Amino acid sequence: MVRDTAVLLDERRVFEPKDEILSRAHVKNWEKEIEKGKDLEKYWAEKAEQFEWFQKWDQVLDESNKPFYQWFVGGKINLAYNAVDRWIETEKRNQVAILYINERGEEKKITFYELYVQVNKLANALKNLGVKKGDTVSMYLPMCPELLISILACNKIGAVHSVVYSGLSVGAFVERMNDAKAKVLFTADGTYRRGKIIDLKAIADEAILQCPTIETIVVVNHTGKPIQISELSGREIFYERLVDGEPAYCEPEWMDSEDPLFILYTSGSTGKPKGVLHTTAGYMVGVATTLRDIFDIHENDLWWCTGDIGWITGHSYVIYGPLLLGTTTVVYEGAPDYPDPGVWWKIVEKYGVTKFYTAPTAIRHLMRFGTRYTNLYNLESLRILGTVGEPINPEAWMWYYKNVGKENCPIMDTWWQTETGMHLISPIPAASLKPGSATLPFPGIDADVVDEEGNSVPVGKGGYLVIKKPWPSMFRTLYKDEERFKDVYWNAFPGYIYKAGDMARKDEEGYFWIQGRSDDVLKIAGHRIGSAEVESAFVGHPAVAEAAVIGKSDPIKGEVIKAFIILREGYELKTQLIEDLKKHVRYELGPVAVLGEIVQVDKLPKTRSGKIMRRILRAQERGEDLGDTSTLEE
Repeated sequence: MVRDTAVLLDERRVFEPKDEILSRAHVKNWEKEIEKGKDLEKYWAEKAEQFEWFQKWDQVLDESNKPFYQWFVGGKINLAYNAVDRWIETEKRNQVAILYINERGEEKKITFYELYVQVNKLANALKNLGVKKGDTVSMYLPMCPELLISILACNKIGAVHSVVYSGLSVGAFVERMNDAKAKVLFTADGTYRRGKIIDLKAIADEAILQCPTIETIVVVNHTGKPIQISELSGREIFYERLVDGEPAYCEPEWMDSEDPLFILYTSGSTGKPKGVLHTTAGYMVGVATTLRDIFDIHENDLWWCTGDIGWITGHSYVIYGPLLLGTTTVVYEGAPDYPDPGVWWKIVEKYGVTKFYTAPTAIRHLMRFGTRYTNLYNLESLRILGTVGEPINPEAWMWYYKNVGKENCPIMDTWWQTETGMHLISPIPAASLKPGSATLPFPGIDADVVDEEGNSVPVGKGGYLVIKKPWPSMFRTLYKDEERFKDVYWNAFPGYIYKAGDMARKDEEGYFWIQGRSDDVLKIAGHRIGSAEVESAFVGHPAVAEAAVIGKSDPIKGEVIKAFIILREGYELKTQLIEDLKKHVRYELGPVAVLGEIVQVDKLPKTRSGKIMRRILRAQERGEDLGDTSTLEE
């Protein structure tokens, strides 16, 4: 019998919404909105009415073949039409849709009308290449406008897109391409990263030799690196030549609500990556609704999500969410600390960004540099901040709130996954906030914390985070692997409850506190301790910028904590600091947190989306195989 996960951190600060924020909020009464969401089908049907349907749905939710749920059954719609086409007959026609900026300070602005024309031209060009509804098109591109345009062009004609993050190696690239059986590949001459140009085409050239389904490679001349036509192979064509002369109108394909939209690969702990398959209508309704209500999107907002489009955050909240709401989206190509750690805040000041969404790992990284850069720039345009990717510790939450938001911006700490497609647990601007808590489930979401038998655990006890009812933007399966889909996510508990793979607890007000991945739980002297809480305690010390912890075998305790820490500028890991850290962690967490070893490192193993890969540290510690490392940053 597995014990409850111990609750060690006791965070009690509460931040109430400010009048200015509350007065503008789309949702002013959270309790009423959550109550409305209890009528699941009525709630999501009302949200779906904001879009233009070619044919209305017959049934909101079909639960007849669990866990293969279907939403808006019988409806016909086109996502690109709703994200682009419908705005060009409105006052948004000449509004900037995409504001592209790179680390060199270069910018490009594309209005909704310009985006409409470019998407249509490329959609027609893809048709001429023989791409049909249901075919898969892959992208191995930097964060550039052509990436968004190619994705929307696929939507327009009913093709399925599969974006491969532009930092992945040849092997990972080949595996994803062949699994998806991509017909066309978009790539580029290179991408900008910390002052260098990384040659993407060279990687693509090597990979393509092992990808027999690829018929055409479209090359975007992004960095201006000279490539001669004579250098292209028989199946390669420049992007500019491909679209040249194509008509500026393309009839949108009528897509069934459940037609596939995209495949996005996410790493498994072992074995091959999982191809997460999302479909059209439910995903569209979910991402647009959550962005609008959680980040309170209004006219004239400038939205910036720093996530890469190679990951689900970029899909849902760089491209689809903002464009479906008719909102300008910032697309940034570059690192958060190049040419200096103030580059993000410089952009916020220059363009007047109003809503800003990033990862806790990026916040903790920038904390290492103190307040030098956040004080250098005027950040008064910001109205709402957000975090994504992993739990944010209270120390980082407070730094973000004070130094970036200047104590005026509520922080939307969002919990969701590649598989969920949209935010599932998150505050809204009208909510009371607790640093480190993702607060309550979004209206229409039924979340709980359960034990191994699937029974709800008492208040304050840790357990498995689950979702008890379907939601519109849920993934429909793992591509070509339905058994894995059922076994990994749906068969752990009775009644087709979705197992998220995270540990969590609820407090007396029902707020959710994410404790980390279930496979990252430490087992010390009979107690189960969430890794996120221990790492939060470390980062609460003024010397520590980032931390990752694993369990190390111990003959008496079973396991003790081994910590890998990155220190802030001006600190060294000497005997006195080690003793101070042990005392600090013990003070924060109690005697259960038995520290065995503290190691100083320069970097932690992370995915390219910023999540710490603790299993890599565990495998290295035990001398085991590292498993799937395709998403490892370095």
